[in-house]
Amino acid sequence: MHADGHTPAGARLSSLMLDFFKLNSLLIASGDRLVADLGLTSARWQVLGTIVHRQQPQPVAWLARDIGASRQNVQRIVNDLERDGLVEFQPNPHHKRAHLVALTDKGRRALEAAMTLQAPWVNDLADGLGVEDIATVHKVILRLRAKLETADETRSDG
Repeated sequence: MHADGHTPAGARLSSLMLDFFKLNSLLIASGDRLVADLGLTSARWQVLGTIVHRQQPQPVAWLARDIGASRQNVQRIVNDLERDGLVEFQPNPHHKRAHLVALTDKGRRALEAAMTLQAPWVNDLADGLGVEDIATVHKVILRLRAKLETADETRSDG
């Protein structure tokens, strides 16, 4: 145990989190630059990708849950995407006010263009990294995420 109360693993994880926050900021800034000419930001790109990943229109609250962001923030992004013709709202048969968000043809083309730019960008980032190392980091991130999601569910059930 460290003098500050951290276990060795806790101290290492705390240090990793600080680097992860910096990495996240760098990824967002780099992603913003990558898709700026397409009229997108990293946040818009993420919402479009989440809509496609779900393979059917979803309410904003479900998109926000999938992204891990607040519903209000995702709503603002979706409203901007709708204003620019990249998504459209459709009636939700299960809820009168929570419309479904669907990609338009223009939105699909923008996402495809972003993904065309993403492949060489991410390949360059991956250059020199081992596939096994990336898989290990991914496994650790998924385990941490599961622990945090379980803790959040426990807190919200209380």
